[in-house]
Amino acid sequence: MARLIAGMGTSHVPGVGAAMDNGKTHEDYWVELFKGFEPIRAWHAKNVPDVNIIVFNDHATSMSLNHYSTFMMGVAEQFQPADEGWGPRKVPMVEGHPELAWHLVENLILDEFDMAVTADFDVDHGLTVPLSIAYDQPDAWPAKVIPLCVNVIQYPQPTALRCFKLGQAIRRAVDSFPEDITVGIWGTGGLSHQLGGERAGVVNPDFDKRFLDNLVSDPIANASLTHTDFIREAGSEGIEMIMWNVMRGALDEDVREVYRLYHIPVSATAYGAIILENS
Repeated sequence: MARLIAGMGTSHVPGVGAAMDNGKTHEDYWVELFKGFEPIRAWHAKNVPDVNIIVFNDHATSMSLNHYSTFMMGVAEQFQPADEGWGPRKVPMVEGHPELAWHLVENLILDEFDMAVTADFDVDHGLTVPLSIAYDQPDAWPAKVIPLCVNVIQYPQPTALRCFKLGQAIRRAVDSFPEDITVGIWGTGGLSHQLGGERAGVVNPDFDKRFLDNLVSDPIANASLTHTDFIREAGSEGIEMIMWNVMRGALDEDVREVYRLYHIPVSATAYGAIILENS
């Protein structure tokens, strides 16, 4: 049977990918952040699963605002890095795992989650930057990937609680997959940030750190947050934090925190990462 072994939450700031792609990680602005990535990469080097389920959002790159699903699972054999206006990132092709992906789709729909499905989808920085944070810039990603795209762009977005319950349903589906494989799950996006308007550049370390604490000890507190809570406390783009709830819902009730990183600013946003193992 498949085993879900661990989860990671990480911001997916596009500037992080650009710094790597353009050889700027040695510059003063980036040095401390990339030093903080070293334990993340060391842990991932020793804990490579067969498949990572990566919960992310498309930034109106492959999906039009005229057609944006609440939850969409990628079931293809491969996913190309997307062209976000300056050419695709020169990172490896993302290799999918259609067998597990279709198993998830079937079980989630029968568990009353109305999943959209795609076999034709280019993945933007929301997915490729977390891969670079975990695995640096290899010739090939060491694990296969199932992209799970969540709408945090177009109102109405799913609630924090719905995302947590989706994670719980994913766990049930993974546990029922008959192949003997290991699975990781990543929640990406956030933490507090706002890209436009009067509060552009806002970050809220107190809210972010409380959210990280709750991922370990009180995930229901995070699942109880409303859209208004996120906008007020974490800025208009802080809603991306609901995707971390999918990751946490898929883990055991009791988890062990392996590593945590919090750094501000990163391209005028708050960067956060956490690794959680099932206890």
